[in-house]
Amino acid sequence: MLESSLEDRKRDQRIVKARAIVAGVLVTLGLGVTLLRQAHLQIQQYEHFSVLSKGNRVKILPVPPTRGFIYDAKGRLLADNHPSFSLEITVEKVPNLDETIEALAELIPIDAKDRARFQRLKRQRMRFQGVPIRLNLTPTEVARFAVDAHRFPGVEVHAELIRTYPLADLTAHPLGYVGRINERDLNNIDAGNYAGTNFIGKGGVEKAHEDVLHGRVGYQQVEVNARGRILRTLESTPPVPGQDLLLYLDMDLQRAATEALGEFKGSVVAIDPRNGGVLALVSNPSYDPNLFVQGISQKDYDALLYAPDKPLYNRAVRGQYPPGSTVKPFIGLGGLATGMTSPEKNTFCPGYFSLPGQSHKFRCWRRGGHGSTNLQQAIVQSCDVYFYALANHMGIRRLHEFLSEFGFGQRSGIDISGELPGLLPSPEWKERVRHKPWYPGETLIVGIGQGAFLATPVQLAVATAAMANSGHYIEPRMARAKRLPGETREDEFPVVSRQIDAGEPNNWDELIKDMSLVVESPRGTAKRIRSKEYRIAGKTGTAQVFSIGQKESYQGSKVPEHMRDHALFIAFAPVEDPRIAIAVMVENGGHGGSVAAPIARQVMDVLLGGSRLTTSGDAEGGD
Repeated sequence: MLESSLEDRKRDQRIVKARAIVAGVLVTLGLGVTLLRQAHLQIQQYEHFSVLSKGNRVKILPVPPTRGFIYDAKGRLLADNHPSFSLEITVEKVPNLDETIEALAELIPIDAKDRARFQRLKRQRMRFQGVPIRLNLTPTEVARFAVDAHRFPGVEVHAELIRTYPLADLTAHPLGYVGRINERDLNNIDAGNYAGTNFIGKGGVEKAHEDVLHGRVGYQQVEVNARGRILRTLESTPPVPGQDLLLYLDMDLQRAATEALGEFKGSVVAIDPRNGGVLALVSNPSYDPNLFVQGISQKDYDALLYAPDKPLYNRAVRGQYPPGSTVKPFIGLGGLATGMTSPEKNTFCPGYFSLPGQSHKFRCWRRGGHGSTNLQQAIVQSCDVYFYALANHMGIRRLHEFLSEFGFGQRSGIDISGELPGLLPSPEWKERVRHKPWYPGETLIVGIGQGAFLATPVQLAVATAAMANSGHYIEPRMARAKRLPGETREDEFPVVSRQIDAGEPNNWDELIKDMSLVVESPRGTAKRIRSKEYRIAGKTGTAQVFSIGQKESYQGSKVPEHMRDHALFIAFAPVEDPRIAIAVMVENGGHGGSVAAPIARQVMDVLLGGSRLTTSGDAEGGD
């Protein structure tokens, strides 16, 4: 019995010893794992967790740059910045968002539009970014919130500079406007450089030169308390302000062109032929761009969007119209350049033109015809038959190639967003788009600037400037230079140019002389705008809005206004040393000589100092 008891105690001791060893091993392993983990966290992961710990009290805040100003050619301010205050909510700092908004509404008016905008912007931004719940706070509202600010953690008054346009609708189309950044904008910009920025260029020069005007964002490293309030600034990288933009645009000419158009819908584009600078760019009617900066109401936007006169539509760069007889000087020059005609060659005009073997009559504007007509007479009196015959002789491919040299059918490259290319038709275009062959009669129609041929007012002005320069084609520019705020040194934008080959140099002289006689000859279609102070070279044009049957005649007084012909005029002056080239397009205005040409004269007078234009002396029929 004693022996059995001793054996039991030894077995128990072995069990206890084994358990102690296992427990010791487990404790040692656990301690080793703990030590290794501590070493990993405290040594290898030190930097990572140090940053996280520091992030609990240090924040990186973006500092948006100040947007550059925009000035006209004479230093007049066209786009300014003024301070504005908004009430912003940082979502991650607000425990109950709905209750906070309702409490704020008891202090400051917050309507349904404000709430809808807040919800839309909240979806676009990170939770740590401020979202405006009310814009344009009055000083009284700012003071009222300041008294109770302690009740609203995560809500603060935010001050920012808001774009303003002192001349409003006078500069809307050339400048465009800035608006709040939306989701589509975010897909096309460097989000880091727009941190803390709410606005971006939405059209015109503002959009085309966004990279110049915006600048570079700066940053502040700040220490905050548990409630997110900034205690001090630790480090800062100042923002780089946007550069100021200096335009060729002259507001004296811009205002004169707007007033000359009056109630007419249309466009005026004036260019300095010496450098391609755009002196005036008017699309009428216009609108107030200030409405869009802070966010236009749906009611106001719908009123502009659905207005029958389309004030939002930039006719200068997006309006595509048949150029009518304004292209005749370029086609005449093409005939000289290709040897298809000469100044002495005559074409008989009986009042119509028919292709060989066909009975269809392509009519001249003068029913009785012009008789035997040379190039000069055809330009001065705008004889359609001469250009039907010339276009038929040249053929569509020569026409297309030569007119392309003047920029027809392609974007001019002007630094305004949204420009359209117009349309210079060709057999390839018709086959590709309409899946039909080209007919000889279509070549004739192109020869008088009708049919599928479309041009924008900017294209016409640029082509006219090239004619004034004897073929020196210069891309149009709105912006002349840029400069840093507070500095006088200017960085000018380069002038892009090329030379158009028109054969003999005297071919240019011939067409310039012919265009001068359009104004100076007693039979010229623009004789009514002749000036005593300077010489003008020009060409009138009338573009049909609808086709007229073979046995019908156009009677403007019996045609609804929206179906009446467009009136066009191109010109440059002074003839000896051109300082301005201009294109005028008046929608449904009728005749170019009686409607569009006087508008051009009024604009040129502002620059060249002409006497007041009288209304007597109507041009002789035609354009």
